Amino acid sequence: MAKRDYYEILGIDRGADEATIKKAYRSLAMKCHPDTNPNDAQAVDKMKEINEAYAVMCDHEKRRLYDTYGHAGLQGFTQEDIFRGVDFGTIFADLFGGGFGSGGSIFDELLGRRRSGRGRQTRRGADLRYDFKVTLEDAAFGTEKKIEIPRVEPCPACHGLGAKEGGLKVCQACHGSGQSVIEQRSGYSVYRQITVCGKCRGRGKIVTESCDECQGGGSIERSKEISIHIPKGADTGHAIRVEGEGEPGPDGAENGDLYVVLSVEKHPVFERHGDDIYVVREIELPQAALGAKLDDVPGLEGGLKVDIPEGTQNGAVFRISHKGIPHLNNHGRGDEYVLVKVVTPTNLSKEEQDLLRKFQASRGKRSR
Repeated sequence: MAKRDYYEILGIDRGADEATIKKAYRSLAMKCHPDTNPNDAQAVDKMKEINEAYAVMCDHEKRRLYDTYGHAGLQGFTQEDIFRGVDFGTIFADLFGGGFGSGGSIFDELLGRRRSGRGRQTRRGADLRYDFKVTLEDAAFGTEKKIEIPRVEPCPACHGLGAKEGGLKVCQACHGSGQSVIEQRSGYSVYRQITVCGKCRGRGKIVTESCDECQGGGSIERSKEISIHIPKGADTGHAIRVEGEGEPGPDGAENGDLYVVLSVEKHPVFERHGDDIYVVREIELPQAALGAKLDDVPGLEGGLKVDIPEGTQNGAVFRISHKGIPHLNNHGRGDEYVLVKVVTPTNLSKEEQDLLRKFQASRGKRSR
């Protein structure tokens, strides 16, 4: 079943600004949330559809990809990619007054959040961004590239602990729990506040002898070579996700992801507009007047042929079908447009000048 248009789902125009998008989402969430529709068997699926539309519309880059390519522009994104960075918790806390009932479990399932036995979201390493320049040809036809990125890795000598062997001791402030508990009594009530231990910063242990390799930091910076696949039809701003190649997570948690963001270099011959390319081709005055067959028009894959009809004017444009950029994640490709520039001859010989004068005189007689 084909996915519905995100603008249609949210009931907004394509030019809607951020405030309009958020207002539409909040209104739909109040109306469609499963907690307010306990007897609707389709409520969860409806809410998931609304959440996905909002997650794309409120993110500038994802919205740009969707506006350009439709749902095909997001085919390489996982559910976690789609919902990354969207603060549903704050929105629903505002709407439903804090703990929004069963909605929490719905969003955990939808966003792919992993929870520990205590119900807290598992921490993971930070995602990294790497800007990478590619040629127009590489972006058009796709290729494999190797990039070298600097990254922080757990120290191999101390396995990320930051201490020599035997150089850790239990924190006396929190007794190894990593938490600081403050209790206040008011009559028969007890108020308990739990925070991260300020002495060991939540680790439960304190370094007494630092690792010589990382100087107690627990990590070192190294360069790593990574292979990436550039898909056919990619354009500036296209993000390639490399799972697990971001920063390492704290205390052995999973790594973040690496996002390689492409920037297509300016081409000396072609100009790209979407999946179409434009090229300027100079022709001589006689070719424009009498017509000509060109077989050396620049193309992405070599010379192309174009027939120039008689009386072609300066600035005329000719289309060569299916010789542009391949469509991203789809079949077919754009077109190539050839802009003709008629070149006026200079440094004419006397014979050439005489011929042009005769031509001019002949044209003058014809017009009488």
